[in-house]
Amino acid sequence: MNSTIENFNYPNTLVREYNHWVLLLRPKQVTIGSLVLICKDEKESISTISKESHLELFSVIKEIESVLKSVLNYNKINYLALMMVDRHVHFHIIPRYKNSVLWNQLSYEDESWPKAPVLSECIDISKNDFEDLKLMLKTRFSKND
Repeated sequence: MNSTIENFNYPNTLVREYNHWVLLLRPKQVTIGSLVLICKDEKESISTISKESHLELFSVIKEIESVLKSVLNYNKINYLALMMVDRHVHFHIIPRYKNSVLWNQLSYEDESWPKAPVLSECIDISKNDFEDLKLMLKTRFSKND
C-alpha cells in the first residue's frame, strides 16, 4: 500500500477494496458519507496510472454513486483530485446535500451548500456513529459483489 492509503488510516477506514483502488471512509467527514478513493499504483498524476486502473475506475464510480444515492440520497457529488499533501492519485468524494440528512437519529448539514466544499471544515460525528456508518457502507458495497 502506498503512503497516501496509509495516511487515510487504512485498514481502519476501509469500506471496499478493488483490484486497483481502495475506498475508505474519510476520517474527517466534510459531509456525511465523505469517502476517499485511492489508486494502489505508486503514481502521482492521473495520466500515469495503469490502463487497468483507468478501466476499473469507471465501474467503481458507478458503484459509489449508486450506493451513496441509495443510502444517503445526496443531491450532488463532488470529486476532488488535489494530490498536494497526499501525493498519490486519489479522489476526495464529497456527497452534497441541499437539506439536512438524518443519520443514526442525528441531523447533519452541508454547511457550504451550494458552494465548493471546504475540506478543512468537518462535521461533528461521534466515533460510534463513524463506525456505524463505515459498517453500513461496507455491507452495502459488499452486496454488489
